Amino acid sequence: MPDAAAEHTADAPPEHVDVLIVGAGLSGIGAACHLRRRTPGKSFAILEGRESIGGTWDLFRYPGVRSDSDMFTLGYSFRPWSGDKAIVDGPDIRAYIQDTARAYGIDRSIRFGHRVRHAEWSSDDARWTVTAERTDTGEQVTLTCAFLLTCSGYYRYDEGYTPEFPGIDAFEGQVVHPQHWPEDLDCTGKRVVVIGSGATAMTLVPALARQAEHVTMVQRSPSYVLALPSRDVLAKPLRRLLPKKTAGDAMRWKNALLAVASFRFSRRAPKAMRGILQKAAARRLPRGYDVKTHFGPAYDPWDQRLCIVPDGDLFREIKRGRATVATDHIATFTPSGLRLASGTDIPADVVVTATGLNLLALGGMTLTVDGRAVDLAKTVAYKGMMVSDVPNFAMVIGYTNASWTLKADLVAQYVCRLLTHMDTHGYAMCTPQPPGTDDGLRPLIDLRSGYVLRSLDALPKQGPTAPWRLYQSYPRDVRMLRRGPLEDQGMRFTRAASPPRHMGRDDTAA
Repeated sequence: MPDAAAEHTADAPPEHVDVLIVGAGLSGIGAACHLRRRTPGKSFAILEGRESIGGTWDLFRYPGVRSDSDMFTLGYSFRPWSGDKAIVDGPDIRAYIQDTARAYGIDRSIRFGHRVRHAEWSSDDARWTVTAERTDTGEQVTLTCAFLLTCSGYYRYDEGYTPEFPGIDAFEGQVVHPQHWPEDLDCTGKRVVVIGSGATAMTLVPALARQAEHVTMVQRSPSYVLALPSRDVLAKPLRRLLPKKTAGDAMRWKNALLAVASFRFSRRAPKAMRGILQKAAARRLPRGYDVKTHFGPAYDPWDQRLCIVPDGDLFREIKRGRATVATDHIATFTPSGLRLASGTDIPADVVVTATGLNLLALGGMTLTVDGRAVDLAKTVAYKGMMVSDVPNFAMVIGYTNASWTLKADLVAQYVCRLLTHMDTHGYAMCTPQPPGTDDGLRPLIDLRSGYVLRSLDALPKQGPTAPWRLYQSYPRDVRMLRRGPLEDQGMRFTRAASPPRHMGRDDTAA
């Protein structure tokens, strides 16, 4: 197989592939499928730190885990989602990713239990030397590649974020983080407190309310919550009228454009959008409910991601009295629950700390270019997917205001275009260039969520204008990444001065 790389051993040189993908989640599997479809002569391998396909959708196993984007945009462009539901449960997303990997033969190219630690670029050889650690034995594995594509997301898989809570050691119940949900945890008939106000909390509360005695969501500050139908009424009619791929493209564009329109309206008329969201929530909540306190954030819509609740399930459980929202600061844990700053005691048998994620750029791997350590915080992103002065390297970071996969698909397609362009013109290196000035640099991720603000200093910056600016716009990115020029002011292409030195077997023949 052209994409079956062998590991480096003491008596053999490192194996070489054209493209090395880091991560076998939604992005990594999609990238490999694009490579196989668009650049069939390229060899590739996938290194995955865990033992299974799926990434986020295999890691998170808490009750009710689901997408916060519709599957018509979260699914792959080349393999449209064919299920009935638009807002889909985690196990169904995991199965979709696994089925896609099998359908395209990608599963045979994955090396599980290989956590990438370091990648070193040599301009003399025009290739990366990548060091991974096997999680089962601890031994180091080395491969080389001409292009490195990281699809590892931007948060830590081994550790969620939990703030320091006073008195937590005195609590006699069970404390769990959603990122590490115990398989044997049964909340039937128990009093459950969910701490948090993000998408995870909004998912957990209605799921737990169907089995627990009562669920209380304790939030320091509220989030905007939008109820959407779990099924899209246009999906079935379009599938009956159009070929499968055409229907999938139509649904994808329809939902992508709706997301863009919502985001732009929120930015241009935040007060009006705030009113729309709060009135929509009020219609689903009990008469006289204090919507402003519990669902009226101080920030503008889309300063943080909107929380989607399919069919208004969170509002429904509040209306039925099986769930309660408490907006207050936690003064301390007590042996039997929590005490809020107002003095209110909330009894609990189980406390779930849905308090966020820890960001981790590039899955924790470090980069070196010609002996110089790369400080990501001092780089500038190019087209939202490459970084200045780092050759033959790309990363996948999805949209903050739309489906992750919309951007991941475009990045993978762009990489395929880039590789073909380099082959056609005899280029060995493509190196993004920073803008001519540091004026106007801003954070890469334009959100005010706590998990983002805690770690912005570790991420690249974005520039004031294209191709260094992230506009968070799918239509704009389609023009730039799928159809735009590959040679521009932000990219330097270099031909090899001489053929790269042989560093191991090169499996490029099909």
